Amino acid sequence: MPMISRYHLELHDSLYYATREIGRLYETEPILHNYALCYALGLVDSDVYATRVPEEHSYRYFCREQVPQYEVHLTALNQAGIYVTPARSLSHTTQLNTWKYADNRYHVEMQKTQKNIPSYGRNKEVSAESIFEFFVISSQPLKLPRWIRLGKWMSKAKVTEMPFSDAVKRSLSKEPFICKHPLNPLDVMFTYQVFSYDTINMPPVSLIQNVRLQGECFSIGNFKIPAYMEYRFRPNIKEN
Repeated sequence: MPMISRYHLELHDSLYYATREIGRLYETEPILHNYALCYALGLVDSDVYATRVPEEHSYRYFCREQVPQYEVHLTALNQAGIYVTPARSLSHTTQLNTWKYADNRYHVEMQKTQKNIPSYGRNKEVSAESIFEFFVISSQPLKLPRWIRLGKWMSKAKVTEMPFSDAVKRSLSKEPFICKHPLNPLDVMFTYQVFSYDTINMPPVSLIQNVRLQGECFSIGNFKIPAYMEYRFRPNIKEN
């Protein structure tokens, strides 16, 4: 019988990844994609689940090519009965950092200016001490790492399992319910009837929140979340 666990993730460094690029501004959305969380939590790379990944697609020691292997890696988690949701912000602040071109790996090519003015860019990052929440649905108890690294700067974050304040119930909802937690649309559209949602644009797959849907769910007080989700894929998903 699948079970659900709740986790908090507290940033100990500022978090940066380019959710969107607006001119010279690189903005980080306070949402963590579930694909990124699976890799950061070490689930794909663990001894138990790595055996399900063909050797030619393994990245445990090096990457043969800079092409994402989401379908191969995350299908192994489907087989193991593990699903990680995206993480939403419970409390966060942001900071704006300006950088100039030097020996910086994270830049785009730009034409030289006619004047002696250095090229620059700005990163909008999620600040340290921000707290996120995510859920893990699994067929058996899991022990996740206490500390993980996230984003371009490999920012340090603390993972803590949090108890539920109310009893967890699993039921088939005959009436549509609203899930406020962000979801991956590919993982719910095939198994649930979805009526409406708000879109969060971000690569490699845009997420949805405030989703009105119908089907089997976990109920914790007034909070409801789909009980049956697994990783599904569409062709030609490209890396950010």
